[in-house]
Parts: sequence; structure tokens; C-alpha cells
Amino acid sequence: MKRVLLLFTFFLLGFSSSSFCQTTQPHIVGYVGIIHPIISYSGNDLITNFDTYYIVGLATGINLWKTNKIGFSIETVPFIRTENGTSRVYNVLFHPGVLVNAGKGFTMAFRAAFETSGRFGITPILSKTIYKAKNVKYYVSMPLPVRFGMNKPSSIGMAVQVGIAF
Repeated sequence: MKRVLLLFTFFLLGFSSSSFCQTTQPHIVGYVGIIHPIISYSGNDLITNFDTYYIVGLATGINLWKTNKIGFSIETVPFIRTENGTSRVYNVLFHPGVLVNAGKGFTMAFRAAFETSGRFGITPILSKTIYKAKNVKYYVSMPLPVRFGMNKPSSIGMAVQVGIAF
């Protein structure tokens, strides 16, 4: 299954690079970003990043815009956890979803979430283009992950993502 997802991701990345200069609809946009989970609330526990450990993720994805208003996105995010002087990839998130252009540089994403840890859920995201150059856009996003499963209490969190779309 992992090999199929990896091959599919590389296929889409190759396809998107050949479509880099498209400006008509539909069009494909690739992106990369760094995501920092900030806070999570689960059961009666308030968990903060940067406290006893540090988690960071590298979001990579493809946006397939059907029109100027709506599109589909597929994203993969490996997360690295550093704790007690040791770092490891502790979770990988597969994150398909729908994109809605809200105008004035804002985009809303509504994503399903499937984690290798066994958790699943949804992630609404508000994204804002903060700088637009000729062939790239720099953006900042605020994901609000909601997760279920693995016989753990449901959780809701907040993160910050910064990145570049091309």
C-alpha cells in the first residue's frame, strides 16, 4: 500500500511539474510547507508542542483546480518528533480534500485525515497567500485537526503552516 501511494505521489508530482505554467482552468499547483502543531485538547488534557517534545511536519501536496472557485487537493505529511535528544518519524498523514477559493488570497480546505498511527478524522484549514511573485506564492495556513480512533479520546488541535506554492 505504501509503495502504491508513493508511486501515485511521484506520478502527480511529475505531472504537475509539466503543468507548471498553466494559467487556464483546470490547472495544477504543487506546494511544500512546514507545519508546526501548537496545541491539542484531548479528553481533559491540554497538550502543547515545544513543552517536553517538539513535533514538525513537512507538508507536500498537489492542488487540482477544476475552476477558479473549487478544486481537489492531495497532501502527505510526515511528522518528526524530537524528545530526550532523539528524533524519529512518528506519524505520516494522508490528507485528501476539497478546496474553496474564498477570494482576496484566502482558501478554505476541508480535508479527510488518515494517519499511520491509526487515528483518523477531518481537518478544516484556512489559508492566506501572503506574497505573490511571478511563478510562486508564499502562504500561511491554520489547520484545525480533529481526530478519532485508537481507543483514545477525540482530540482537536491548532497548528501553523507556512509554505510555497508553485
